[in-house]
Amino acid sequence: MRKFKGLIVATFTPMMPNHEVDYSRIPALVDYYVENKLNGIFVCGSTGEGPSLTTTERMKALEHFALAASGKLPIFAHVGHTSVHESKHLVSHAASLSIDAISAIAPHYFPLGGAHQLTETMAEIASGAPNLPFYYYHIPALTGNSISMTEFLRRAEKLIPNLAGIKYTSSNFHEYLQCIEFANRKYDILYGYDEMMINALVAGAQGFIGSTFNFAAPVYRALLEAFYQQDLPRARECQMKSIRVVDLITKYGGLAVQKALMKFVGLDCGPVRLPLPSLDSATLTSLETDWRAMELP
Repeated sequence: MRKFKGLIVATFTPMMPNHEVDYSRIPALVDYYVENKLNGIFVCGSTGEGPSLTTTERMKALEHFALAASGKLPIFAHVGHTSVHESKHLVSHAASLSIDAISAIAPHYFPLGGAHQLTETMAEIASGAPNLPFYYYHIPALTGNSISMTEFLRRAEKLIPNLAGIKYTSSNFHEYLQCIEFANRKYDILYGYDEMMINALVAGAQGFIGSTFNFAAPVYRALLEAFYQQDLPRARECQMKSIRVVDLITKYGGLAVQKALMKFVGLDCGPVRLPLPSLDSATLTSLETDWRAMELP
């Protein structure tokens, strides 16, 4: 199967002030990604507030992204849900569109009993679109699911014919390397912590899915260029810029901060939806001051 390389942006879902989805802003968002030389779009994941959207909203958002990105950028559709039944609706819909891959977190309300249960669940979801590459979305910090990914790959290799790889969002680097090397590097293990990109590159990563690519893409392009030119001091310098961006987000409070940063770079993606908290005006002013002071490229 194809392996994706470069920077795949975990996109926002634009919202109106009343917290309804603003589909009209999606084409401009896609054009911005093209201008910033990104290599793909991941729709309705954590950054896209997928868990806070209805199934209908997710389908409609994917339709707009697929139409806007057609012929421009590959599209990953996140189809994970607490309900496998709803996931399969999302899978069937994604298969009807011109997209490039599907991805799913495991249902995360009822705890999974182990790798066998995770694999059977993902096999059921992936089977709804057998011709689309499927990526398991591993993000234990949010799902609480810390099942061994090497054990998952061993089982999934037999049960999920369209398994392409894992969207790996964890700092467990010894397991990450094991996943990359599994079955003679058979699978595409895309890395998901932007502030640890240099570590993932050393482990052999080629593709990355990240949220801060939205407003700091030049930093990551420079990091990749420096690493591939074996200019490690410059690569470390770029990674430190990335870390400062992530520290800024952590300081002011998560996804609402990232959406505010988009407004600062000229693309208003609107507010976040509950249960995520919004930022008050004083916090926004302070955040903008700190952001401008960073003087990123």
